[in-house]
Amino acid sequence: MNRDLYIDFAKGMATLSIIFIHTAFWSGQFYIPAEVRVFSLVFDVALFYALSGITSGANIEKTFYRLLKLQITYMIFVTLLFFLDYFFKVFGLSFFSMEWLQGFYSTFGSKYATTDISTTPQWQNLGNWYLHQYTNADTFPVVMGSFWYLKVYFILTVFGVLILRFFPKHINWFIGLCAVLTLLFNMVPEYYPTGQVGYIAFYLAVFLVGHKMRGKKIPKNIIPVLYALVACLLIGMFWYYGNDIFYKINKNKFPPKIPYIIWAQFSLLTLFVLYNRLKITKDNIITYIGKNAIFFYFAQGISSSLVYFLVVPLKEIMPWWILMIIIYSINIILAFIISAGLKKVDTLGWNILEFLRRKTTS
Repeated sequence: MNRDLYIDFAKGMATLSIIFIHTAFWSGQFYIPAEVRVFSLVFDVALFYALSGITSGANIEKTFYRLLKLQITYMIFVTLLFFLDYFFKVFGLSFFSMEWLQGFYSTFGSKYATTDISTTPQWQNLGNWYLHQYTNADTFPVVMGSFWYLKVYFILTVFGVLILRFFPKHINWFIGLCAVLTLLFNMVPEYYPTGQVGYIAFYLAVFLVGHKMRGKKIPKNIIPVLYALVACLLIGMFWYYGNDIFYKINKNKFPPKIPYIIWAQFSLLTLFVLYNRLKITKDNIITYIGKNAIFFYFAQGISSSLVYFLVVPLKEIMPWWILMIIIYSINIILAFIISAGLKKVDTLGWNILEFLRRKTTS
């Protein structure tokens, strides 16, 4: 079966959008206007869950094997991250001083300034990362700040494949259940559950809708109607919540609440409208990013942390929009370089595990 390059292309575009979001919302907090930061959320993480639904099937064994491979790749990456963070602190304390390190970390802003710097490895942090408790990586704060997606993806994929395997004729009922739960949580916000429940209630619906769209095409004559409906929802959102809700979209993302859910409908509709309509016939740089999306996702956390050190000295000497273009471009270039390195580290990690497997089974 030929690979659908549209899926890779869409993943690549979504990855570039995530890099832009993290450029705007992390280091961009120092210089990018709030309006631009909010507009960066137009094409957001919900696209990945929809694409996952399109590509997922009811094969539990295959899905669990894919999740296991992802978990091991993730563990290899956070192990590398742990030692990079640790050795940088040892380097700073050995050749400079505690004050120099504190000044270094203050570049990220007071919210991420660390107060626990020592030459003693914080092994509990590595253990927490393995178990998807994302305590901060002081040297690369954006990495753990963006990893909430991964935990939700693991949980959602398990629920999703179980539904596809054991309840294939009742998918619409589960979509309805997720929609009702999401509405209930929003109508009675004091009972909105903590943890991952709110995330799963919405994103599982997106995943299942994506699966229902698999191999299908939205009829051309109803596309204007769907976009008009989304426009009405957006107008209704501003009418009900007031214009200030525009600046609160990101706050309504964690966990997803009604304003953010409405905001996400444009990107999801666009994804499904172009699916089986936009034909990508050849590999290109965007499909390359899509095929290696997980390594770019890991890499952009590091690159988005590094660009802070360009933003701070440059933000006062050039217009914000020029600096934004420069920083975003540098962020993408760094993500390419780092992702290539991470792929090599991942291959090395798997080779070491295979070596240990052979030695322990011989």
